[in-house]
Amino acid sequence: MERIMLAVTQANGCEICSYAHTKMALETGMQKEEIQKILSGDMGEIPKEEVVAVFFAQHYADKRGNPSKDSWKRVVKEYGKEKALGILGATRMIMIGNIIGIPFSAFRSRLKGKPIKKSNLIYEIGMMLSIIVFLPVAFKHSIISNVFKTAII
Repeated sequence: MERIMLAVTQANGCEICSYAHTKMALETGMQKEEIQKILSGDMGEIPKEEVVAVFFAQHYADKRGNPSKDSWKRVVKEYGKEKALGILGATRMIMIGNIIGIPFSAFRSRLKGKPIKKSNLIYEIGMMLSIIVFLPVAFKHSIISNVFKTAII
């Protein structure tokens, strides 16, 4: 789970999520060297049995939530449908966290007098408030996916 979280966070560049998931990864027993490598984009030390899941999660993030159908089929083939849905759920969860975390980090930097050049106040506040609108949509999406026992990709 934490390797997926770190890989997606690395792809999205979320400062707050990097910090939080580094802490959680250390608490689960991951070595700091492996964490540093993942956060720098080096996936060479991922355990063999987790490679497909971690690369799928990274691909999902790189494609902004629109992975190729072949990549999804590979995950299902490798892990089975139920575990694949768990991998997809973890990936989506960190994506949502990054969507909120990135503008929150930028807003926090702005309050410290160090605004991020690629950001603006309207974006930061708007994205943080958007959770009010998108959380119910995400909840309905998960119910539909669960009822039909399928991933909506």
